Amino acid sequence: MGDPHFAIEMHDVGLRLGKQEFHFDCRLSASAVIAVTGTSGAGKSTFMNLLAGFDTAARGRILIRGKDVTDEHPARRAVSFVFQDNNLFAHLDIFTNIGLGIDPAMKLTIADRRSISAALEKVGLPGFERRMPGTLSGGERQRAAFARALVRNRPVLLLDEPFAALDPGLRNGMAALLLDMHRETGNTVVVVSHNSDEVKRIADFGLFLEDGRIAVAAPIDEFLGREDHPGLSQFLRS
Repeated sequence: MGDPHFAIEMHDVGLRLGKQEFHFDCRLSASAVIAVTGTSGAGKSTFMNLLAGFDTAARGRILIRGKDVTDEHPARRAVSFVFQDNNLFAHLDIFTNIGLGIDPAMKLTIADRRSISAALEKVGLPGFERRMPGTLSGGERQRAAFARALVRNRPVLLLDEPFAALDPGLRNGMAALLLDMHRETGNTVVVVSHNSDEVKRIADFGLFLEDGRIAVAAPIDEFLGREDHPGLSQFLRS
């Protein structure tokens, strides 16, 4: 069993993809917003995929809320994943897209159906149940993806550059919505970001990845002050 103070533990986790080796070792506090940064190819997506179960560790152990999930199927893990492209099915309406997050067979109770409408209201999309994804703006589609994460009600929320395709105004609004959701649920949020201002605004803790490893892991005030690491220092000035 893991330590209940930590939502995520990676103990000597390693794998090889192509010619690149990855090695991650960390313990991340429960109920925190954790920013994952680093240059392209540093291992950010692999780090997230290991947590979600899309990649399988060749060695080591991954624990989520004290439970060893190293070999557990993604659907059984206590996580929700919001992708950069929001991952909505274009041929299904928003209600169905969100309902699939509750039950892939769409066997929904009355309470489930109410929770979908309530989630849409919380993210500023009341009455959007029968809208098709193609009729929504980029920001609205990302809000729908957040609503799906809300109804799944998992203790860990993973976001891989969820705001990258949005203009600055929308980015700020979505970041504020993310923090509102976090305050309401008390979940643990792990978010990949290439935007230093975003990291400063939303994160409690920072991870800087380099060459497939965690080069810096620190509370955000310490993280932002790490002038001794050239890669991180350059990221924070960008």
